[in-house]
Amino acid sequence: VQLQASGGGLVQAGGSLTLSCTASGSSFIRTVMRWYRQAPGKERELVASITYGHETIYADSVKGRFTVSRDNLKKTAHLQMNNLKADDTAVYYCDARIGGIDYWGQGTQVTVSS
Repeated sequence: VQLQASGGGLVQAGGSLTLSCTASGSSFIRTVMRWYRQAPGKERELVASITYGHETIYADSVKGRFTVSRDNLKKTAHLQMNNLKADDTAVYYCDARIGGIDYWGQGTQVTVSS
């Protein structure tokens, strides 16, 4: 299973970015897609997750600002990030849990300037 993440970049505080993660090499059925982030000097934290049936979970710090979605036919998950804050600056990773195994995409840098 391979995951390809994209969409990071530099944005001003209050701006928006959309991250995408596309899976290949495996069935997308019954996968849970997750977005994590890791800021310098901090542990990796879960930002949002979405099941195959589109049930979602968000970290408290992003509720109301971030929206996770997925397109099961295209095997793609998205993270729409609005009203970005400097504290959102981090490397963002997508993860797919398939059959109890986690597969990780490469990170994509999100930098929010204040």
